[in-house]
Amino acid sequence: MTLTQEQATWFAETFQRLSDNVGQVVLGKPGVIRLVLTAMLAEGHVLLEDAPGTGKTQLAKALAATVQGTNSRIQFTPDLLPSDVTGVTIYDQQAHKFTFHRGPIFASVVLADEINRASPKTQSALLEVMEEGRVTVDGQPHETGRPFMVIATQNPIEQAGTYKLPEAQLDRFLIKTSIGYPDLAAAEQILGGAATRDRSSSVQAVITTSAIADIADLLAGVHVDPAVLRFTAQLAEETRADPNTRLGVSVRGMLAMIRAAKVWAAEDGRTYVIPDDIKALAQPVWEHRLVMDPEAEFAGVTAESVIGRVLADIAAPQSRTNAA
Repeated sequence: MTLTQEQATWFAETFQRLSDNVGQVVLGKPGVIRLVLTAMLAEGHVLLEDAPGTGKTQLAKALAATVQGTNSRIQFTPDLLPSDVTGVTIYDQQAHKFTFHRGPIFASVVLADEINRASPKTQSALLEVMEEGRVTVDGQPHETGRPFMVIATQNPIEQAGTYKLPEAQLDRFLIKTSIGYPDLAAAEQILGGAATRDRSSSVQAVITTSAIADIADLLAGVHVDPAVLRFTAQLAEETRADPNTRLGVSVRGMLAMIRAAKVWAAEDGRTYVIPDDIKALAQPVWEHRLVMDPEAEFAGVTAESVIGRVLADIAAPQSRTNAA
């Protein structure tokens, strides 16, 4: 079903309310909040690479409270087992049957803190649930429900005792970004409320989880012109052809871009995607998916610079891109 202009206008107003609500807790970071909400509404996941103490936990809690959802936090450590994340089947002696006890992954918003400190085996336990929205234990599938979003964090400074995230898992994160430290005005405001240890505890729900799922289905109707699809495919192909990369943007990465761009366009009150939406999302949606050639990386070439060059080299379509 095609998104109507009336629906797009309503969604843009609703999105602003969602953003402002989360912004009561995560001060001075509207851009980050927009990216995280975009990921949720596109039914994707977020990787935050940030130093400790920048508000990652507060962001996850505020987001869950805003959509009247549940929230859980998993502290990833080297001894964490896959069953500690997904859950385990235990024999109930009174009922004389096996019962599945859900793990912390069953929540609307899951904060996977310092995900790169867990073993590759435990990290791989997230692959199915992030892609399919369900876990399989003892051959039985268990749905997480909607919305379901993983906000994973990793510390870019401390690398001792960490395991590099595999490319297959990085590719399952719709967006990678960072919160960063607040500016001076926001820092003063945070210090003024220092007596409140958990600022997210006062956040009131703006919308229900079922409404979020309905909105996600509605936004699938945002129009994408074939010229914009071709532009996106050209950009992705150029990252794969770049001599500085071993792996460019995957097919999953291209699909992720279109899903995110549809939400991004509707946030501006439009019923159609324009090339500028693709350009705005190129870095957060694609940068973490590139695998650089070791020699190029040693020479200082970054994924960010590759995407910047690709955006400069590939001409964006100039024709009208809204639905007829």
